[in-house]
Amino acid sequence: MKRRKIFSHIGVAATTATTLVACNSSQETSSITDKSLPNVRWRMVTSWPQSLDTIFGGAETVCDRVKAMTGGRFTIEPYAAGEIVPGLEVLDAVQNGTVECGHTASYYYVGKNPALAFGTSMPFGLNAQQQNAWFYHGGGLDTMHKLYSDFNVINFPAGNTGTQMGGWFKKEVRSLSDLNGLKMRIPGLGGKVMSRLGVNVQVLPGGEVFLALDRGAIDAAEWVGPYDDEKLGLNKAAPYYYYPGWWEPGATLELQINKSQWDKLPQEYQEVIKTAAMEANLNMLSKYDALNRNSLQSILTSGTKLIPYSKEILQAAQKAALDIYEENASKDTTFKEIYEEWNEFRSLISQWNKINELSFANFVS
Repeated sequence: MKRRKIFSHIGVAATTATTLVACNSSQETSSITDKSLPNVRWRMVTSWPQSLDTIFGGAETVCDRVKAMTGGRFTIEPYAAGEIVPGLEVLDAVQNGTVECGHTASYYYVGKNPALAFGTSMPFGLNAQQQNAWFYHGGGLDTMHKLYSDFNVINFPAGNTGTQMGGWFKKEVRSLSDLNGLKMRIPGLGGKVMSRLGVNVQVLPGGEVFLALDRGAIDAAEWVGPYDDEKLGLNKAAPYYYYPGWWEPGATLELQINKSQWDKLPQEYQEVIKTAAMEANLNMLSKYDALNRNSLQSILTSGTKLIPYSKEILQAAQKAALDIYEENASKDTTFKEIYEEWNEFRSLISQWNKINELSFANFVS
C-alpha cells in the first residue's frame, strides 16, 4: 500500500478514535451494518497479567471496540500472559499462527532483531507525543511494517505508558560503581545499556517481578510507573524509587497481527482494527497520566524514598546508548536505515519541543 494511502486511512482513524475516546463506553456506538460481512473469531495473547488493568486494558480496549464497531460480527478474545503462551513469547505465537494477534512490546524481541526496539522506546529517545508523531506522521509506522514483514506480522500502536520511572532498588545507587554486579530486571536496549554499566540484566514478565525482587533473586527492577508499580507491590519489596526512566521516555505497546490472517479480513474490518488500536493508544496514555499522579503520592506516603539518578549515571548511560546505536548501525543495514531516519526526526522535533513545551514546563513548574 502506498504511503499516501496509509496516512489517509490513519487520518480517518485518528478522527474516529478521538471521537470515540470522548464517548462513554456505555453509550451506543454506530457500527458496520453490512450483514454480508463474515463472522470472525480471533484470539489475542498478551504479555500482561490481568491484574494490571491499565496495560492489559489496552488489549481489552482493542477487543471491545472491534466488537462494538462490527455489531458483534468480529470478536477478539484477550488472554493474559501464561494462559496460552508465556508473556515473552507473544511475537512467536503470532508469527507462527498459534493465535491471530497479540498485545505486547516490540523491545522484548530485540534478540530476534535489535531494530524492533524502535517500535517501543529507545533510551534517551522520543517521548510519548513525539513517538506518536513519528508513527503517524513521520513515516515510523511504514518503517515498522516493513521490518515486521520479515516475521509475517503487521503491527499497530495500541497503548503508551508515557515516560516511565527509573526503577526500584533495594539499596541506593549514588555512582556508577554502585551499579556494578547489581541484578536488575530491565528489558530491551535499556537492558543492554545497563549491562554496559556493569549491571547483571534479567528479563522477566510483569507477573514475576514482585516475587523476584521481594525474595532477593534480583536487587532492582523497573516496570512502568506509580500506578502499576503499586499494584504489583514493588514499593513493598524495595525502598528506593529512582527517576527518570531514561530507557523508556515514551514506551509504545502494540497490536501484532499475523499477516496471513490480516490479509483475509475484509477492508472494513481492517479499518476497524486500525481505529480500535489508535483509540487504545490514546486512551492508555491519558489514563496512566491521570492515575499516576495519585499513586505517586500514595507510594511516597507509605515511606518510599524518591531519588533522581545522578548526573554521572545519566551521562554514562547516554554515552553507552549512543555507542550501542552506532555499533548496531555498523553491523546491520536495517538498523542503520531506521536509526538514521529516526534520529533525524528526533533531532528536529526535540528542537521544536525545547522551544514550545520545555520552556513552558520550566516556567510553570
